[in-house]
Amino acid sequence: MIKVIVNGCLGKMGKVLTKSIFDDEAFELVAGVSREINETTSYNAYSNILDINEKADVIIDFSNPTTLKDMLTYSKKTKTPLVIATTGYTNEELNMISEHSKEVPVFHSSNMSLGVNLMLKLVEISAKALSNFDIEIIEKHHNRKVDAPSGTALMLANEIQAVLDNEFNFGRHGKNAKRKENEIGIHAVRGGTIVGDHSVIFAGKDEIVELNHTALSKEIFAQGSLQAAKFIVNKENGYYNMKDIVSL
Repeated sequence: MIKVIVNGCLGKMGKVLTKSIFDDEAFELVAGVSREINETTSYNAYSNILDINEKADVIIDFSNPTTLKDMLTYSKKTKTPLVIATTGYTNEELNMISEHSKEVPVFHSSNMSLGVNLMLKLVEISAKALSNFDIEIIEKHHNRKVDAPSGTALMLANEIQAVLDNEFNFGRHGKNAKRKENEIGIHAVRGGTIVGDHSVIFAGKDEIVELNHTALSKEIFAQGSLQAAKFIVNKENGYYNMKDIVSL
């Protein structure tokens, strides 16, 4: 049985994940972390990960970038592998995660969905085949999501940029907003209870190719993170992502 600490346990995604852990006999939830402990839990919950006494095989993180430093400190001290699914990190924070992976195994992905990671490969293939098409990315999420564009939108954009080396244009606006020849437009929509919707549009002369992924529930991200946890617990130090477990 894999013993898990959930960082961000009382957030919306954290609650979905904790339920998935309780429903899966392969896992045991030994502790949770939340910045505010405002409800009773059936497991030990802490406001700071550094206060945890329970031993775990892996930490699964669906929290906030502000918790990163303490989480890395705890992980390094206890040599506990990490599955990081939080988004909104700065480049400096991403470098911290990368450096940490030299001492502790780290699985990091802005999206734990199998479908999204298939879409990343399809986007790469399309960018190579349709290099002269205009490319736009539109992402839609619920009205409480704090970071924009989404981590998944940036993953998609980075796959394209790796092929074409185009520039990013975030939320085109103004009276002089004519599209540049080599750019990737990235646009964020926030509203209602949208779980997550990502579209990549390849617009050429008289034809359009569009790739789309729609998440219908948060459960797909929970299941993906558990798959990542099973993968990472016995791995050597290093930086891993969905490409290491998804056969494409």
